[in-house]
Amino acid sequence: MRSTTPSRGRLRRIAIGAVVLLCAGLVQVVPQSASAAPTRYEAESAAYTSGSTVDSNYAGYSGSGFLNTPNAAGSYVEFTVNAASAGTATVALRYANGTTADRPADIAVNGTVVKAGYSFPSTSTWDAWTTSTLTVPVNAGSNKIRLTATGSGGLANTDYLDFELAAAATDHQAEDATISQGTVATNHTGYTGTGFVDYTNITGSYVEFTVSAASAGSASLALRYANGTTTDRPMDISVNGTVVASGVSFPATTDWDTWATKTLNASLTAGSNKIRATATTAAGGPNLDKLSVGAAADTQAPTRPGQPSCSDIGEDTLTLAWGASTDNVGVTAYDLYEHGNKIGEAAGDATSKNLTGLTPNTTYNLTVIARDASGNTSPASPAVDCTTKPSSDTTPPTKPGTLTASNVTATSADLSWGASTDDKAVVGYDVRSGTTVYKSVTGTSTTLTGLACNSPYTLNVVARDAAGNVSPETNTVTFTTQTCSTDGGVPSSISTVSSGWTIPWGTYWMPDGQTALVTERDDFRVWKVAKDGTKTQVGTVPNAVTTDGEGGLLGVAVDPNWSTNHYVYFMHTAAEGNRVVRMTYNGTSLSGYTVLLQGIKKNRYHNGGRLAFGPDGYLYVSTGEAQTPDLAQDKNSLNGKILRMTTDGKAAPGNPFGNYVYSYGHRNPQGLAFDRNGRLWEAEFGNSSKDELNLIKPGANYGWPTCEGTCSVAGMTNPKKTWNVSEASPSGIAIVRNVIYMASLRGERLWRIPITGDTENVGTPTAYYVGTYGRLRTVTKVPGADQLWLSTTNCDNNGGAADGSDKIFKLSIS
Repeated sequence: MRSTTPSRGRLRRIAIGAVVLLCAGLVQVVPQSASAAPTRYEAESAAYTSGSTVDSNYAGYSGSGFLNTPNAAGSYVEFTVNAASAGTATVALRYANGTTADRPADIAVNGTVVKAGYSFPSTSTWDAWTTSTLTVPVNAGSNKIRLTATGSGGLANTDYLDFELAAAATDHQAEDATISQGTVATNHTGYTGTGFVDYTNITGSYVEFTVSAASAGSASLALRYANGTTTDRPMDISVNGTVVASGVSFPATTDWDTWATKTLNASLTAGSNKIRATATTAAGGPNLDKLSVGAAADTQAPTRPGQPSCSDIGEDTLTLAWGASTDNVGVTAYDLYEHGNKIGEAAGDATSKNLTGLTPNTTYNLTVIARDASGNTSPASPAVDCTTKPSSDTTPPTKPGTLTASNVTATSADLSWGASTDDKAVVGYDVRSGTTVYKSVTGTSTTLTGLACNSPYTLNVVARDAAGNVSPETNTVTFTTQTCSTDGGVPSSISTVSSGWTIPWGTYWMPDGQTALVTERDDFRVWKVAKDGTKTQVGTVPNAVTTDGEGGLLGVAVDPNWSTNHYVYFMHTAAEGNRVVRMTYNGTSLSGYTVLLQGIKKNRYHNGGRLAFGPDGYLYVSTGEAQTPDLAQDKNSLNGKILRMTTDGKAAPGNPFGNYVYSYGHRNPQGLAFDRNGRLWEAEFGNSSKDELNLIKPGANYGWPTCEGTCSVAGMTNPKKTWNVSEASPSGIAIVRNVIYMASLRGERLWRIPITGDTENVGTPTAYYVGTYGRLRTVTKVPGADQLWLSTTNCDNNGGAADGSDKIFKLSIS
């Protein structure tokens, strides 16, 4: 899932400027109380789509008027702005939207979309102007910033764009600083300046920079380094003798010619400051190229919004209100979520939003998240359940006519039925398996594709009207698809292995293949389960907490060398965020809780959580973007990523960015599985459009939040297969005989996706058990057999079943 948005090290509009004094060991950094005023570009002076008008019939605009574009997708306004240098710029767009509907737009810089579907929500009236602020990457010189409407309503009325380039960081070469127990070297490539510092391999070796600040303030310190070993080389960073960051990790960068940057914020005093990087181990520090000092990134998140409430509740609309959030710089927007999906957005100065297009007589579980201009997001507000009123239209459509099936193949069938009537209008038909919707259409015939070969189907059809009334179902048709023509095998039988579970989340087999460890998400319990289904609790994971959503005790993995070290690994939500931890498991009980990695941001939803060991012996970890989409594009953040780490908690050697990150641009990655060629496949939750199956490659960008599903943005990797979210919402995946099996929660089905030989392509997906067992969470290959274990999640907030209702099934592949 799926952005060329700038990294989260964004610079405040009110921040720190920097001026270089060209002398050895001295950089003049001038913290200032306010940056230079932004440059204003009036919309009426910009380029815009044909049919647009410059109007003045609403009050409150600046300049000579405002831009009113045609109500059509593709309408645009394009500003030409000038940047003194390449970098990150803050863009403030002033607009008015007097409708009740959002008017989203793609925002592109020099032809590349950097924000897809950026929200311009209602401002109540056309006279009510508000400003939406974001940051974008720009080149030196002239830049084109274009807003293109993505909906039929066109753009909001646009008043102006304020443009401000963040102050550039200033560099200070390590070879010009004070060096203790180190030498200036030039025997590796890629350094800047005249060389780099090679630390002596001893604890206490250091490089000290002298930085002068005109006034006190916070600054960003970026240390460029290389570490060609496989061992981390941590350092203490101190300012004026006080350690401001201890044991900062400087992990392997593959080789000595590969450079990476470690960035942190620190407070400087007025006048001269000594910034020292001191090795804390006998290996010494890494090779150090330079220190870049610039404006401090805004890393402070807004506070949690207050308790939401609902008013003016109608059949398909309601007003959601909440307590205001606060921020050190300013709240720029509120994101509105229904469970884990974003359904709306409000301006940063708003504390209410009218939600439209809802379904009558339906309960919505709503939360609010505040966001600032740097992309920092607050914890989710408390939740509120709001139920829309029953529809005044209570008359359901008539029963559709006779349903028939024809042209049944191994993976498809044609269905047709007679039309239904309604006192108002029939808006669609649902093809169902029992009460689970298989497909929704508007006509009276359809071809079902993606059916499982050699499998029985029993289907019916119902009609719907605009009020959500559902007709009586048609007669049922039953057929069996034709025999499979694949050599990868198909599910042939299924039976219950174990019952009495409450949200079993992670399953991982022990190396002997006789028992598996299974975690329960909300109870934090860990169980040993034998092949016959016998289960024994072996302990709980300490410090685990829930998020009343998707957090808790999540993935589990067993060390490939368990027989000698007895290590097992868990990912869980804790008080400060999500953690990867290690415990000792002796076959009977758990002990020895050790934190390996923390600082993975948490939220109510989008916590990731899957663990898997690769053929290389390293631990792979999936992390969600914690309902903070911009984190997915920040290669220095642990969120929205696939991480790769050693069993003692270090970044694995050879990682593409010299840190824990293996791939990025993920929304909420869930399933991880390695194929017979050692390649990593991943399943991922979409938001409202497309779920994904991805082939993961080191350093690749999978596009979220710019892309959801397939897109055509340079530098982003498209998924190998996508599904509508109603058909999937995938969690675990497993591979048997070169076929990927993907468990689906909302879709309530198991998808079978064959890999095409040893290529990077997949064949036609087919669905099994549609609606039969409810929400399917984790699918795991049974060692030494062509079998899978498949667990349900029917006891969560979405499933609503009683505790103890979940099961683990065994199915055979033949």
